[in-house]
Amino acid sequence: MNNKPRVLKAFEALDQEIQEQIKLAYPYGFKEHLIKFVNKDGEYQSGLPFETEEKYYLVKMTASEARELIADDDDYDDDGNLRDDVREEYEDRHDDDDEL
Repeated sequence: MNNKPRVLKAFEALDQEIQEQIKLAYPYGFKEHLIKFVNKDGEYQSGLPFETEEKYYLVKMTASEARELIADDDDYDDDGNLRDDVREEYEDRHDDDDEL
């Protein structure tokens, strides 16, 4: 089905560019989009799915970590929504990536 390389990482460990693309994909926060999965050790975890043309990412985070990430990130407003000026900046920056 999907032969893309899979990447399992914490949000903070991702490149800034990928973090920005994730914010564009989830402008209203991460918590409602978390999925549960079983890791290689058979333990249940949760993560945020995100896919690029090259890779499939599963960003490790719990619901409380998802809320905390949004609350602590200046790119999001007090309601947990990506600020319009930030969204426009990231869209402009990453629209150029599609044209390469």
